[in-house]
Amino acid sequence: MDYPPLGGQPLPGDDGGAVSQHLGTWTIIHTPVDALPDLSDVQVIVKTRYPGQAPQIVENQVTWPLTTTMLSVPGAKTVRGFSQFGDSYVYVIFEDGTDPYWARSRVLEYLNQVQGKLPAGVSAEMGPDATGVGWVFEYALVDRSGKHDLAELRSLQDWFLKYELKTIPNVSEVASVGGVVKEYQIVVDPMKLTQYGISLGEVKSRWTPLTRRRAALPSNWRKPNIWCAPAATCRRSTTSKISC
Repeated sequence: MDYPPLGGQPLPGDDGGAVSQHLGTWTIIHTPVDALPDLSDVQVIVKTRYPGQAPQIVENQVTWPLTTTMLSVPGAKTVRGFSQFGDSYVYVIFEDGTDPYWARSRVLEYLNQVQGKLPAGVSAEMGPDATGVGWVFEYALVDRSGKHDLAELRSLQDWFLKYELKTIPNVSEVASVGGVVKEYQIVVDPMKLTQYGISLGEVKSRWTPLTRRRAALPSNWRKPNIWCAPAATCRRSTTSKISC
């Protein structure tokens, strides 16, 4: 049987195929694509420092009161506590879809309630408002002159560069890694304390306010011969690696 020529008429279904093609192209162009999608849970981290205490003491006196209190936070589905030497970490994980700022405000409310249960001088604080994919830059401090040791570089980072970087918009945290943290140690002579009639508590009370003051740095640090470079290019063993 001979069929009449189509005469240029479109085949059935061609219109639908063209529409589908245009819709697919439009969808590809206008659909937002995240190169690093954030698939992490909505969580708030509570960090507490308890210097000089063993993990078991940190667990009993800090981590346990915090975790039991955070179980009552509205919307919290999981609470995990970790105790280390001198540090306590509590992770409060919320239901999917919870607003992060609402979650932080709820955790802050319960932190104020549990503060009285913690040891004297111990204060819990929330972690930065950031996620696991928020690490955007890493750099290192290098002293070309060789006049400053790792302790001085770390002090420069902690007391100067850290606060300058925090003023940059959208920077939630600047974390220091490496170097040597400057510290002072007091060796108490019991015989001298008895001789001068001073108790160990008085020594501690006089020294504690001093540790809260900002460490004084040499005047020549106003314009130090120190430069910043990406950590990948720094190969000297005398560098202090800083991440932010």
